[in-house]
Amino acid sequence: MSIRHGLLALLEHGPRYGSQLRTEFESRTGSTWPLNVGQVYTTLNRLERDGMVAQSGADDAGHALYVITEAGHAELTSWFETPVDRSNPPRDELAIKLAMAIGAPGVDIRAVIQSQRHHTVKAMQDYTRLKAQALAAIEGGGSQERDDVAWLLVLEQLIFQTEAEARWLDHCEVRLIRLSAQAERGASGPTATSLLGQQAQSAPASQSPQADRSGQSTA
Repeated sequence: MSIRHGLLALLEHGPRYGSQLRTEFESRTGSTWPLNVGQVYTTLNRLERDGMVAQSGADDAGHALYVITEAGHAELTSWFETPVDRSNPPRDELAIKLAMAIGAPGVDIRAVIQSQRHHTVKAMQDYTRLKAQALAAIEGGGSQERDDVAWLLVLEQLIFQTEAEARWLDHCEVRLIRLSAQAERGASGPTATSLLGQQAQSAPASQSPQADRSGQSTA
């Protein structure tokens, strides 16, 4: 997440002070990525050092105001015009966890998958409820406030993301079952026990909670 670019985008609307920027950032993103004032001022100090913002007096309450500079405008324009780089994806804790669970002594990887799937589906359902509330605020009340629309877009991204994660977890379980079946038939490679764990060896394959996810792909 680029906090610096988010702050620059907010400063495009006029002078702001630190806690005001934090409030507006969280309002725009529905507090999905909460900030503290320390983060905001640290980022503002770096932007000021880089010549992208400057202090411009204070408001009536004595808060130091910041404005965006020409260099800041250029940086923000470049950010909007440049696609987000996916060639170096950020570390994903879940992917690392499943990778390390393969062959780990005493770990039932299918239990790990099922536990995560339950959490992921619940998160998806929560996001979907919030989306319904956001739509009601926008459509029912005729509101087109930019913060409401921005929050709706963030929610829809979160729904798509959790849907994809749930599908990936289903895929991981099926993949491991197939590899274990191949190992049992004498194919070269790791044993079924090393892939799924001793406990999962005797357990029947669980069914994916498709019923729980029905109606959720409406983002």
